Amino acid sequence: MGLVSSIFTWPLAPVRGLMRLGELIQEQIDRELRNPAAVRRRLEEIEAARQAGTITEEEEREAVESILRQATGR
Repeated sequence: MGLVSSIFTWPLAPVRGLMRLGELIQEQIDRELRNPAAVRRRLEEIEAARQAGTITEEEEREAVESILRQATGR
């Protein structure tokens, strides 16, 4: 039975490989979004943009909230 099922499911192998690749990419993105060093770097960039006057206080608040939501998974 294993040989017969392998013959019929073989054409789906590229699709399964592509799905696994997508899962691996998503896992890597999640790790990077929650990496404390990356979160701190993004927060520092926002603070620098606010001090330079390129973003408003409201934009700064929204960006910080967004980063913190991503970092905590909420």
